[in-house]
Amino acid sequence: MAPQETLTAAPLDPTDPAAPATEVKPQALADRVLDGGAVTEEEALALLNVPDAEVLGLVQAAGRLRRRWFGNSVKLNYLVNLKSGLCAEDCGYCSQRLGSEADVLTYSWLSTEEAVRAARTGMDAGARRVCLVASGRGPSNRDLDRVGDIIDGLRQADPDIEVCACLGLLREGQAERLAAAGTDAYNHNLNTAASHYDDICSTHTYADRADTVAKAHRAGLSACSGLIAGMGETVEELVDVAFALRRMGSDSVPVNFLMPFDGTPLAGSHTLSPLDGLRILAMVRFVHPDTEVRIAGGREDTLRSLQPLGLEIANSIFLGDYLTSEGQAGAADLQMIAEAGFVPVGAEGDPAHRTAPADGVAPVIRRRGAATPAAPNA
Repeated sequence: MAPQETLTAAPLDPTDPAAPATEVKPQALADRVLDGGAVTEEEALALLNVPDAEVLGLVQAAGRLRRRWFGNSVKLNYLVNLKSGLCAEDCGYCSQRLGSEADVLTYSWLSTEEAVRAARTGMDAGARRVCLVASGRGPSNRDLDRVGDIIDGLRQADPDIEVCACLGLLREGQAERLAAAGTDAYNHNLNTAASHYDDICSTHTYADRADTVAKAHRAGLSACSGLIAGMGETVEELVDVAFALRRMGSDSVPVNFLMPFDGTPLAGSHTLSPLDGLRILAMVRFVHPDTEVRIAGGREDTLRSLQPLGLEIANSIFLGDYLTSEGQAGAADLQMIAEAGFVPVGAEGDPAHRTAPADGVAPVIRRRGAATPAAPNA
């Protein structure tokens, strides 16, 4: 498979006469953004077509923006799935969707005590934001009361903890109720471009999602809204959704990479390479230079061994597990952050989060390969 064929199901062919002729020099583009300029959609598209051999240079250029506004800090976020599965919506990417045959946990609402206990695990590991998530089209008023009780419990444990709610589509007045209950932010991702939305969901629209983000903004909540890459969208649609998020004023932009669960319509859709993941993160960083960019679901499967390079671009990650899938161990996340020279937000003066020397484990003596009956390691 050619390098550019891994970006999307319908990749842009730079040899196509109809392809945009825009050429981009990432370092020069970074200079312009650092001087107060902005990238165009054509330039963002060109970033997604940087050749494989030039991706490390793209990462370095995007990293200049990341370090200007966020230094070497990494914000840790922790997900708590309050209610899992049995959703009536048919989002094609979701393991909790209507008709899903994915073998994931299904349960009704956690009690306040269970939710706080789960959240404390992440908080104790350094998470500065807890994301409270529940499956379903949208919350009932009783659901909002439940979330309010959980927030009270979290604030008793740590008055400074940030709380983000993700409960689906909001009706009039519900964002205000969440704000009054102490919610800091509301997550509702656009997920993809308006032109692609009907291909991934039929039970609600792109406009419905944008309306919920607007409701959160009007209520004074920080709007957390991002995208999912790898759902068959074109590179143009990736750029389109990144700019739509900028126009709507998203305060934090989670970049998810599709996790193609068995039992969902997108099962088996592994279309992104690690270098594609870095291109997408870099494009989003250039479009949102001073905004929190979070590497969200799917980073382990898409970025793989290049996860530390993702931190050169993004300044935020989820710690540990996701809603219905396991993530990299939280301790491994913290080790990765430290070894890459970054520090979790709130731990800047804590020596426990500084890069440590090797732990003193002795080299393993070779007992295989040449001059042994054991097969060589290759």
